[in-house]
Amino acid sequence: MKLIILDRDGVINQDSDAFVKSPDEWIALPGSLQAIARLNQAGWTVVVATNQSGVARGLFDMATLNAIHGKMRRELAAVGGHVDAIFMCPHGPDDGCNCRKPLPGMLFDIGHRYDVDLTATPAIGDSLRDLQAASAAGCQPWLVQTGNGPKTQAKGGLPEGTRVAADLAAVVDTLLQDA
Repeated sequence: MKLIILDRDGVINQDSDAFVKSPDEWIALPGSLQAIARLNQAGWTVVVATNQSGVARGLFDMATLNAIHGKMRRELAAVGGHVDAIFMCPHGPDDGCNCRKPLPGMLFDIGHRYDVDLTATPAIGDSLRDLQAASAAGCQPWLVQTGNGPKTQAKGGLPEGTRVAADLAAVVDTLLQDA
């Protein structure tokens, strides 16, 4: 199985320091949905792994989060794509869970769900916590230069072996060429 793990905000859609709190605020990044569709067409299983502490912070509820993800799924379907699953951590930074990135719990859950060894599974993110979780889970971390990517790269301290690409479409170009 060819599995890829994507962060949501800053990778698939525009990020916001004030959180994406409604379907109207969820805006796909140029080319991201088409990139996911290309992965689907090439036989990849596409899974989203996203921290959503806005739930714990009371900024939106699960029904709203489901509506945001519904919009993402509809827009993906309109370009011939889909995500196979969405894993998310609804906890706040101080809740002590093991699913909140930078901890690898959510990624381990994905590996168990799909019965896949995560070694070398590409995991794409725009923040250091995404890359740290990927590295801790044994995935191949990829940093995209969308969302917080430029700030993340400028701060340094990226996990060893992190690959850098302009955006999700550029990651997909590389993965499909290497296949």
